[in-house]
Amino acid sequence: MEARNDSQLNVGAGVGRLRWRVGAGLALACGAALRLWMMKAIPQVEGDTLLYGNLAKSLLLHGRFALADGSGVLHETLIRLPGYSLFLAGCFGLFGVGNYNAVILVQIAMDLAGCVLLAGFAERIAGERMGRAAAQATLWLAALCPFTASYTAAPLTETATLFAIALALWAMSQFHARPAWVYALAFAFAVSFAAMLRPDGALVGAVLVSGLVLGLPSTIRDSAAPVKRLLRMGVVCALLAVLPFAVWAVRNWRVFHVFEPLAPRYANNPDEPVNPGWQRWMKTWCLDFVSTDEIYWNVPDGPFDVSQLPARAFDTPAQRAETEALAAAYNDNGQDLSPAIDAGFARLADERVKADPLRFYVWLPLGRMADMWLRPRVENLNIDLDWWVYAHHNDETIFSWSYVALNALYLLLGLMGLCLRPKYWKWMLLYLVLRSVLLMTLEAPEARYTLECFPMLFVLGGVAIASAVKRFVAKRSA
Repeated sequence: MEARNDSQLNVGAGVGRLRWRVGAGLALACGAALRLWMMKAIPQVEGDTLLYGNLAKSLLLHGRFALADGSGVLHETLIRLPGYSLFLAGCFGLFGVGNYNAVILVQIAMDLAGCVLLAGFAERIAGERMGRAAAQATLWLAALCPFTASYTAAPLTETATLFAIALALWAMSQFHARPAWVYALAFAFAVSFAAMLRPDGALVGAVLVSGLVLGLPSTIRDSAAPVKRLLRMGVVCALLAVLPFAVWAVRNWRVFHVFEPLAPRYANNPDEPVNPGWQRWMKTWCLDFVSTDEIYWNVPDGPFDVSQLPARAFDTPAQRAETEALAAAYNDNGQDLSPAIDAGFARLADERVKADPLRFYVWLPLGRMADMWLRPRVENLNIDLDWWVYAHHNDETIFSWSYVALNALYLLLGLMGLCLRPKYWKWMLLYLVLRSVLLMTLEAPEARYTLECFPMLFVLGGVAIASAVKRFVAKRSA
């Protein structure tokens, strides 16, 4: 009788594993189809992609981190970290220089691998009773998310960053369960790679390294791991993680005579102006992505159309007149922000900050953060910026509102998952909060800057769905 029961249990476990594999395969197939469709429908090889490609070609062909001008002359630069350019150089070396289609295919594979890693992390943190269900739900949420999927068709840092975060989360949970070199090295690579892609990627390491270290006491107790062995792992991984930044800092000191272990705040070379007056004036009124696109990205080197400014950019008629005069001087000056013009914007900014400091330091930063979290994530689609004007484009407005609802659903599921307080919830919450605070310091909002939070939202949402399913089944059984 006992042998029969054991056999039934084994059969049930086998069926469960088969269902998991079929479900996971179907999720990945649907995710791949979505990304391949986006590759065909909305490829985005422009702007920063071409800048990274320029740097990658210089690395591959000349061994220099430099930008080639129109005549082919190379100019050393430090306006971007080398992580993504090295990734592109590797792809170009394997598949041909300038083969962005191959890059997109590699990013699709990388993104789907990240979905699998997040599913593994969700299974680990959800507990034995609903771990598999949480993993399945997480995999579907991640594989079918159009917001992250659309960036696989854009050779930019987003997909690589999302993969690095997924790898860091997975490696941290695996290391706590079984301290091994493979997990330690994977974690070190992930946090270092995230920071080498973008300066704000360093936040991943700052938060998750703390989570890894503070979780070690229970790891030592449960696994009886020798403390000396863990210390040796920590020292080696720390050195490996820091080494790329040391090399980068030495290179920047040798070439530019500046200490720069990451990248400048305004992506400028040391001999280029940062226009602090203009930047500060933008922060006194800029609130949404429309202003980022129409004003912030145009200046300098592009036209400044005062008619595109919202009413909140002026407190008084005198401020409007002074802004118009500065804009006219800028346009007449060959669309160049001279020191005198920049000083004029600095005076305007000081006047506006003094008149309403709460607006400058609290309400506008909160508004910019809300815009990045809540607006429809259609920046990669062929949709007008004034998507909300239904009379201008009915279908686009309806589609955009559906994206608003989908984004809200991911946020709601993430919040529900946080309320369940799975393992590592404090560290995921800390990252979400610190990332949001960091975004409040920006002059011009972009919704893509919150994408780095979605790996956590996928996992927390998966846990929430698994818990809801568990309660529903228990209620039906009762």
